Amino acid sequence: MKTRLTQLLGIEHPIIQAGMSWASSSAALPVAVSNAGGLGVVAAGPMFLEDLQRTLRAVKAGTDRPYAVNVPLYRPQIEQVLDILEQERVPILIASQGGPRAHLERFRRIGCKWLHVVSTLEHALKAAATGVDALVVVGTEAGGHPPANGVSSLVGVRRVLQAVEVPVVAGGGVADGYGVAAMLALGADAVQLGTRFLLTEEASVHQQYKAAVLASEVDGTTLVGKKLPVRMLRNRFAQTVHEAEEGHMDTEQYAALLTSSSLRQAALDGDVEWGKVELGQAAGLVQEILPAGVVMENLVREMRAALQRLQG
Repeated sequence: MKTRLTQLLGIEHPIIQAGMSWASSSAALPVAVSNAGGLGVVAAGPMFLEDLQRTLRAVKAGTDRPYAVNVPLYRPQIEQVLDILEQERVPILIASQGGPRAHLERFRRIGCKWLHVVSTLEHALKAAATGVDALVVVGTEAGGHPPANGVSSLVGVRRVLQAVEVPVVAGGGVADGYGVAAMLALGADAVQLGTRFLLTEEASVHQQYKAAVLASEVDGTTLVGKKLPVRMLRNRFAQTVHEAEEGHMDTEQYAALLTSSSLRQAALDGDVEWGKVELGQAAGLVQEILPAGVVMENLVREMRAALQRLQG
């Protein structure tokens, strides 16, 4: 299936594996997705510089197809990270949490395509005005950091599509090919899936993390934090935070509570009660852990079946 995004990026299917800290901070998952015709994405956010460079070289050795690197522009050592991405001539960069304007030209010179992650119309318009190649628009259903305004992917993506000319990738709330088809029908040029690829054999997180996500229903997540909310599992840490909010804990204590838990604690150590188990609402749509290549095959088959049904 051809869309503006598949043609821009040189991928076979309009399916992008989200960059997920720890889960795709290694080569296995991005390589498997790219080799299956989607866009595999390395999550550079939590990686040491030497690990990032080694992983990028492993990806290039594992696939001759396009791949991307996701990087939050606020992370420590961001200039060194960008230097490595330029040196390794990364073909596609997916950036978030920062402005792209200062960095675009250097990556345009090496032929790198820049996709920028946004969650509101305001940020979408600002990013599009800088000249990015495409936008990734996520709604409140998404895991990690969804918009604080609570707007769903269905509404938020459509609103951005009304306002910009650049290609748009829809993210949040999709775990199967029927959801992919729905977002394409909405007008999106590709769809980003996180939680479905988190529940693959290649995702490099603790098995207890995967088990907790697999057991979650569609109502098993909650938003934790006020200014920059995180969608995560309803576990003991999330319950403690909500109780603190109801008790009107002072600002300093509340900030300390939020930072007392981490994604690493859950993803690497397997602490699914007190760690931040990040996942999207779509976890409730997934019933099994599969190889990423099989997931891609299923997504494409379901997408085609849904599109044929619409045509019929």
